[in-house]
Amino acid sequence: MDRPRVFVARLIPEAGLGPIRASCDLDVWTEDTPPPRAALLDRVAGCAGILTLLTDRVDDELLDAAGPRLRVVANYAVGYDNIDLSACARRGVAVGNTPGVLTESTADLAWALILAAARRVGEGDRFVRSGSWRTWGPMLLLGIDVHGSTLGIVGLGRIGQAVARRAAGFGMTVLYHQRERASESVETALGATFVDFDELLARSDIVSIHVPLTDETRHLIDAAALARMRRTAVLVNTSRGPIVDSAALAAALADGTIGAAGLDVTDPEPIDPDDPLLRLSNCLIVPHIASATTATRARMATMAAANLLAGVRGEPLPTPVDLA
Repeated sequence: MDRPRVFVARLIPEAGLGPIRASCDLDVWTEDTPPPRAALLDRVAGCAGILTLLTDRVDDELLDAAGPRLRVVANYAVGYDNIDLSACARRGVAVGNTPGVLTESTADLAWALILAAARRVGEGDRFVRSGSWRTWGPMLLLGIDVHGSTLGIVGLGRIGQAVARRAAGFGMTVLYHQRERASESVETALGATFVDFDELLARSDIVSIHVPLTDETRHLIDAAALARMRRTAVLVNTSRGPIVDSAALAAALADGTIGAAGLDVTDPEPIDPDDPLLRLSNCLIVPHIASATTATRARMATMAAANLLAGVRGEPLPTPVDLA
């Protein structure tokens, strides 16, 4: 019996590749950078399953290139804004993702950015390495206190809640905003208070973004939103780059509208080397590493592989995306 052909769009941990290799005719893109569009369309032809990353756009063109044998697209991510769900639904192609597995790792990274941006850790490191450190100074690299401050969380889903739990150790006031208010039990457990978006921006010393990218949230943090924030406020984004208007953020950081930013995601990714954000000392940027721990990436690989294998066998996916 022929083994189903599958394409994996990047080298992932062996915890995922091993089970796929054992039961499928496996083709893996092994280069560090994503497959160019032409190569991607060529490699998916005739496949029963595709394991994709956020960098791989799954749309009518790709689905047509794959052909009628395609049964499943397994995304190696929690988000799936790279996938046209309607196009998949029309063709009966199942879609899976990896929810929950990176919650704690992402919350850890959000806190790393909160602390580093608030206390100017990146600037301090560069200051020392440049040979500029001559003596202790009472006005040197003053940041803001994290303990006892107010944390505003935009999106109190799994990751937002994990960020809020960590805030308890810093004695913070936690505000949150999202489309629908969380249950009273969640609010009580987290010590979180629901407020409208404008109030969150105005009251928070630190604003942390944890919403998916949709038409509604694209450029949610724009010039007007930034103008409502405190001049000393820190903005942290570990969600999706386009939720923040990059040009507006660069202007706000340059003119002192807000104090600092810590970004795990940018728009575009990777960020252009000439982007104004990279010239700002009060903007800390890391290369989308929120889930970048050995254990988390292995669990993601295992989940994505399970979705892929279930899909090519015509079985229900363990963690499906709702296509309705």
